[in-house]
Amino acid sequence: MTALPALDPTLTFEQGPIRPPSEARSLLLRFTRNCPWNKCKFCPVYKRRTFSRRSLEEIKADIDAAAEMRREILALSKAMGHGGDVSAEVVNRVFSTPTVSDAFRNVAGWLYYGTGNVFLQDANNLVMKPEVLAEALRYLREKLPEAKRVTTYARSSTAAQRSVEELTMLRKAGLDRVHVGLETGYDPLLKFMNKGVTAAKQIKGGQNIKAAGMELSEYVMPGLGGRKWWREHAVATAEVLNQINPDFIRLRTLRVPERIELHKDLVAGDFVKLSDDETAEEIRLFIATLEGITSTITSDHMMNLIETVGGKLPEDKPKMLAILDDYLALPDHERLLYRICRRMGRCREPRDIDRMGLRSDLESNLARIEASGHNADEVLNELADSMV
Repeated sequence: MTALPALDPTLTFEQGPIRPPSEARSLLLRFTRNCPWNKCKFCPVYKRRTFSRRSLEEIKADIDAAAEMRREILALSKAMGHGGDVSAEVVNRVFSTPTVSDAFRNVAGWLYYGTGNVFLQDANNLVMKPEVLAEALRYLREKLPEAKRVTTYARSSTAAQRSVEELTMLRKAGLDRVHVGLETGYDPLLKFMNKGVTAAKQIKGGQNIKAAGMELSEYVMPGLGGRKWWREHAVATAEVLNQINPDFIRLRTLRVPERIELHKDLVAGDFVKLSDDETAEEIRLFIATLEGITSTITSDHMMNLIETVGGKLPEDKPKMLAILDDYLALPDHERLLYRICRRMGRCREPRDIDRMGLRSDLESNLARIEASGHNADEVLNELADSMV
C-alpha cells in the first residue's frame, strides 16, 4: 500500500483571538494585530495587547502558507482515494495528525465545510492603507480560489474617514462584507463607554460602506445603557440604524464580568445593570423603533436571552415583537425556568421547555439552587457573564 503524503509540520500562519459567530466556518487570516482604539469600557478582548500593522509581505506569506496547506490537503485527499474532495475522512486525518498547526486544521475545516468564507482578523482592518489592503485582497483571491466571500471587522470612525471611492476599490479587490460594532447610537452613552465615536460618524461610516456596495453587519448591545439610559439607548440606536439600513443587525447583550473596565462603574454604583426581563423590554422598544429599513435582525449568541428574536424587516417585525411580548407575559416562575434553561445552553426560546421535555429537569435544577441557599438571579448572572 502506498504511503500517504506527509503533512508539513512547519506550515502555519498567524491568527487572532476572535471572530463573529457567523464566521464559525471561515478561514481566519490576521491582517492587523489587536485593536487600534482598545479603550471601550465594555470590551475585554484586546486589553493589555498592543495594536500593530502587519506588513504586506507578512500577510502574503501567511496567504502562501494557507495555499500550501490547501495543496497538501487536496493531495492527501487524492492519495486517500477521494479525488480531491475534502471529506470527513480527510479532515479527520488532518485533525488527528499531532504535528500540524491549528492554522492547518482551520484550512482543513474550511475546505470541508465549503463555505468559501474568509474572515480577516483583528479589530479594524480598514485602518490599513487602502492600496495595501486592496493588494492583499487581490493576492488572497488569486492564491485561494475557493474564497467566495471575504469579510472583516472595522470601526465606524475609520469607515467614516474612508471615501466611498476608496471603499469601492476595496470591494472590487475582493472585500464583500464589513462587521461594525455600533453598540449604541446615543451620544452620552458613547462618551460614557469611551467608544471613541459619535452617532454622526457611525451614520457616515455605515453609509459609506453601503454606498461602496459592500454588505454591512452592525452589532447592537442591549443593556448597554443600564437603568439610567435604557430607553434613550434603544431609541437612539434604532434611529441611527434607520439612517444606515445595514444588511444585518446583530444583537449582543451586555455582560459585565470582573475583568472589564465597566465592572468598576458597576461596583461604584455609577452603572446599574438591567435584569433579563428589563433587557427584553429594551429590545422590544428598539425593534419597535426600527422603521423604513430592510435589515435582517439576528440574535445569534448565547449571551442573548431569546435566540429566535430575528427576521427580515419590515415583514418579520410583528413576529419578533410577539416573541418578546409572549415572554414578558409569562408568570414569574415560567420566566425563571426559561432563564435557567437558556443559561444552561439547552433552550433557544421559551416554548422549548415543554417541546423538548425539559420541565422536570429544570424544576429540579431550580430546587437545587434554592436548597443551596444561593440566589437564582445571581447564579444565572454568573453563568451569563462566563460566556464573555
